[in-house]
Amino acid sequence: MKAIIIEDEIYASEALQELIQKIDASIEILAVLQSIDESVEWFRSHSMPDLAFMDIHLADGSSFAIFDEVNITCPVIFTTAYNEYALKAFEVNSIDYLLKPINQKDLARAINKYKNMVVSPNNSTELINRIIASIKNEQREYKSYFLVPEKDKLIMLAIADIAYIFIDEKIVKAVTFANRTYYIDKTLDELEAQLNPDEFYRANRQYIIARKGVKDLTIWFGGKMAVNLSVSTPERIIVSKQKVAEIKKWVVAF
Repeated sequence: MKAIIIEDEIYASEALQELIQKIDASIEILAVLQSIDESVEWFRSHSMPDLAFMDIHLADGSSFAIFDEVNITCPVIFTTAYNEYALKAFEVNSIDYLLKPINQKDLARAINKYKNMVVSPNNSTELINRIIASIKNEQREYKSYFLVPEKDKLIMLAIADIAYIFIDEKIVKAVTFANRTYYIDKTLDELEAQLNPDEFYRANRQYIIARKGVKDLTIWFGGKMAVNLSVSTPERIIVSKQKVAEIKKWVVAF
């Protein structure tokens, strides 16, 4: 079996390769790719592998953007630290969805699932349909409030009042529609997992924005896009070329 790994964290890709070899030493890793652009270029210039292991959050955007550029026909096992993309993963020929840190037992199960699907391809469609139906039926709860400091107290900050969240010199801050700023003791990755993706979007590595705060979008250099909010921001919010189609769909989805 020939496989590729798409993962932008070197430690994570090395750990995954080590686990794969422990489970099945006959699996050959053809390439380890670290970005959307690198992955697109690889798929365009190489034959399709038997299997792909793909991290969802890459340095230059969501790996789902790769599917917009090339027709990937091989099965995919997604890896990520958060589970909010489970349904979307199964809609692009994923056979499994592993949460980090990945353990050997879960990875072995996913690889065995792939092997069973190759033997009985008709069963794979039925399996994926059952998984999608199960995910749709799950009741995902998102945060309605954050507990944040204000002077000598901790207060409840309503999520609905937040216009955007950003990193300022390694400090995470939430800015409300009333232009008040609060400090949040969490990383943007943690906050992204706790916020409803229908209402909040990770525009780039520095900003999470609220849909109702978006005023308009501006075409930017190099195929990128700038997001203009109804409240002032300390800098222009730029969305990468790879995420332009995604944010345009998100802005008008509801």
